[in-house]
Amino acid sequence: MAGAAGALADGLPGWVTLLRAPNPGPMTLDGTNTWVLRTGPDAPALVVDPGPADEGHLAAIAAHGPVGLVLITHGHADHTEGAPRLSELLGGVHVLAADPAHTIGGEPLTEPGEDFGGFGLDLRLLPTPGHTADSVCLVAAHGGERVVLTGDTILGRGTTVVAHPDGHLGDYLSSLELLSTYRGIPALPGHGPALADCGVAADFYLAHRRARLDQVRAAVAAGATTAAEVVAVVYADVDRSLWWAAEWSVRAQLEHLGVEQP
Repeated sequence: MAGAAGALADGLPGWVTLLRAPNPGPMTLDGTNTWVLRTGPDAPALVVDPGPADEGHLAAIAAHGPVGLVLITHGHADHTEGAPRLSELLGGVHVLAADPAHTIGGEPLTEPGEDFGGFGLDLRLLPTPGHTADSVCLVAAHGGERVVLTGDTILGRGTTVVAHPDGHLGDYLSSLELLSTYRGIPALPGHGPALADCGVAADFYLAHRRARLDQVRAAVAAGATTAAEVVAVVYADVDRSLWWAAEWSVRAQLEHLGVEQP
């Protein structure tokens, strides 16, 4: 779980369906979460993060019912690779993302608070850069229930990376501070289980990042001069197969601290 937030015990709202892609791994946890938001049996659905180009997974999304729009939380391939094929399967449905490179048939997501009408939902855009420059979250409300779709900004288990040089730690901390205001609202992440409280999860992530910054400062003060040397100290308890990802975050932390890197 993401700190004290805990997994969502009461189940998803009836208008939310999770379709998990069959791409489990150290970075994707149980697989990429594709979220389908539909307010009624005949209403067009919103699909968030189509996932990898797995034909079975994409066919399952397409078979779930009519889809009016596909949204992307950020441009990593485990979230976007299947988007062109899904659009094709759905007869050319638009795919919208903050990055124009992942936008199909429409305009990129740019406006904070942007509303997506016509789906029986109140769905609003939250730009949340940090994990990547193009990361966004989505706040969806229907029938008195709200959820926050967090992409990889907050995961359902463990913590995420700041994907330097595209991701920046200062942006990420600001995004977490924004998400911490969504108290008592479930978080639907890009990987792992849904969480009971987005605000609590964001608080945990903020505390984790600040603790890591203190550890990086200490490693540099003790003589570490490269990101790899910092990783060996700060992430000594992490499986070495994940050190390459830890190095992304360390580079972002060193940049945030103003430490020159070779």
